[in-house]
Amino acid sequence: MRVTDLLDPKGIRLGANLKDKDDAIAQLVALHNSVGNLNDSEAFTQAIKTREAKGTTAVGQGIAIPHGKSSAVKKVGLVAITAPSGVDYEALDGQPSNLLFMIAAPDSAADTHLEVLSRLMTMLMDPEFDKILVEAKTTEEFLQAIDKKETEKYPDEVSDKPANNNASAGYQVLAVTACPTGIAHTYMAAEALELKAKELGISLKVETDGSGGAKNVLTDEEIANAECIIVAADRNVEMARFDGKKVIKVPVSDGIHKPEELLKKAIAGNASVYSHKGGSSSSETKSGNSAYRHLMNGVSHMLPFVVGGGILIAIAFLLDDYSIDPKNFGVNTPVAAWFKNVGGFAFSFMLPILAGYIAMSIADRPGLVVGFVGGYMASVGSTFAAPGGDQTAIAGFLGALLAGFVGGYIVLCLEKLCDHLPKAIDGIKPVLIYPLIGTLLMAVVMCAFNPIVAIINNGISDGLSSLNGASSILVGIIVAGMMAIDMGGPFNKASYAFGLAAISNGNYDVMAAVMIGGMVPPLAIALATTFFRNKFTETERKNGPVNYVMGLCFITEGAIPYAAADPIRVIPSCIIGSATAGALSMAFKCTLMAPHGGIFVFPVVGHWAMYLLALAIGSVVGCLLLGLLKKKAN
Repeated sequence: MRVTDLLDPKGIRLGANLKDKDDAIAQLVALHNSVGNLNDSEAFTQAIKTREAKGTTAVGQGIAIPHGKSSAVKKVGLVAITAPSGVDYEALDGQPSNLLFMIAAPDSAADTHLEVLSRLMTMLMDPEFDKILVEAKTTEEFLQAIDKKETEKYPDEVSDKPANNNASAGYQVLAVTACPTGIAHTYMAAEALELKAKELGISLKVETDGSGGAKNVLTDEEIANAECIIVAADRNVEMARFDGKKVIKVPVSDGIHKPEELLKKAIAGNASVYSHKGGSSSSETKSGNSAYRHLMNGVSHMLPFVVGGGILIAIAFLLDDYSIDPKNFGVNTPVAAWFKNVGGFAFSFMLPILAGYIAMSIADRPGLVVGFVGGYMASVGSTFAAPGGDQTAIAGFLGALLAGFVGGYIVLCLEKLCDHLPKAIDGIKPVLIYPLIGTLLMAVVMCAFNPIVAIINNGISDGLSSLNGASSILVGIIVAGMMAIDMGGPFNKASYAFGLAAISNGNYDVMAAVMIGGMVPPLAIALATTFFRNKFTETERKNGPVNYVMGLCFITEGAIPYAAADPIRVIPSCIIGSATAGALSMAFKCTLMAPHGGIFVFPVVGHWAMYLLALAIGSVVGCLLLGLLKKKAN
């Protein structure tokens, strides 16, 4: 749903004079009412104010985006006001807001308002674009600016408009970007490549393989006409389509930090030709894979199941009555039991998905079924004595990891053995031989190793459960501090994987420390750019407020540009700030069942008020250290 489709020219007011926050809300609601989006303006006003009571929707950088879902809304709509003189909308950076959008969505609109909010924020992260909107003289100029920016950010949606490059000639270079979670690095790499290509005069199209699926997907014709393809990814992407083309394969971080080097290499023509081996769905040559890449492929596919299931289970506890039966807390009332059951269904896929996609990363599609079966057997504790499952032999997260890697390499061995069979039976290998023999061998391995892995897994789980006092605080310091070492790199992901493993074993306090550790770095930097402005360049100060949003959304990568510019001072400050927050989270016994979401999942955090306090203290500590250690900017 495009922003320009939601904006009615009558719902735009330019150069408004706003007295205060209440006046701004009143004028925005009046615009919604004037274009027919509401059936009860008073009820919708109350919905907006209820949302504002939970925390201001002014994100800083002069932008405010109040939003709300209500039965008082007829249809999804968007209105806008520019206020050149600004209005105090209680922004996190303390600055007045002069560009205000209000999103209205009916109760039946699912998460449409969040999609619109996400799209708006993506566009409004460009300060120059924001300035153009605020200075627009007519509604036509305002709408044209948004349409141009939206077309630039989402070119795949515009099929009836000419592309920026000569479509008949195709693109000189194509690129695919993907990170393990598909949230931040994916789009940062795409943006860096696009900006540098524009600067160098190179026609480029980038496919982003993010958490919401692949966007701006490369077509067969574009691939055929391209001189080279850059794959900047830390997890597997579809590679079979690039067979016979020149391909540069690098980590996603190179797409962010080395776009010029990659583009010049692509144009120079000295990249090696990619030769694909494997099924049509293969995502990588086997020889080029790493254990980290396999693991992240499994984690990235597992994550939505854990997030969705964890939040639903947490909601069950929020809605239940502990006093009815403490032993059955979470299912004492019908409503709570329903939420807990649905969340449990989603959670039950966690280990099979992890193992299945690790195996698929190693052995392509034939590995998927073998990994799934192994992951399920780990989750129920299958043994030779109890094939249907034994509660004392449940291997958990570690068992699923074993199943994924073993399953993948079982299929690779089967493929090598089957190379000696007549070619006439090639067609039945992936649908009969690999799944049948692979599943049988996987079952033997898991029945043999589940009891052994369960002992290790239970030892870790019991150890975490028994932590208290200084020992639990030390764990919080370590896992939270690791989140800030490389901000999306191997240390960060190792800590995150440990948090996921803890969730699967029911230790929710570790995940709380992990997430708060990832939220602190961008928040500390945002605070520092606000209160220690002379320590940062003009560009850093301008982009600083965006980190308030990224930090609150648990996107640690927002701190990367600042860490890259001054690693000796920024990284230690962030590590200490994150470690402080992690220690306090453990000390306050905060828990988290959903491994992502940032401030949006705070309502289901155990001891959320103390968790918010820990986040604030850690961020302030990091900010103060930055202010103390950094030198004045030139």
